[in-house]
Amino acid sequence: MGSFDFILAILALIIVAGAMVYTYKIGRQADTQATTQDSSISGKVQDHYVMKNPVFVALFIATILILLYIVYAALRSSW
Repeated sequence: MGSFDFILAILALIIVAGAMVYTYKIGRQADTQATTQDSSISGKVQDHYVMKNPVFVALFIATILILLYIVYAALRSSW
């Protein structure tokens, strides 16, 4: 794994981590806003709002794939 690949992998992890934090903040902000136009949300979704959000699931899967690529590239190359 060359230094360029390593830098890109770290950059990808930083972007994914930033997106997760930003999405979490927006989600918490939406919970605190009071509105009467939305329908009620089921109790299961309210209890597990992070795992029921497809954005978080996609970011979690992207993080796992990036980490697997880093491990694969590190083990495949000879330092």
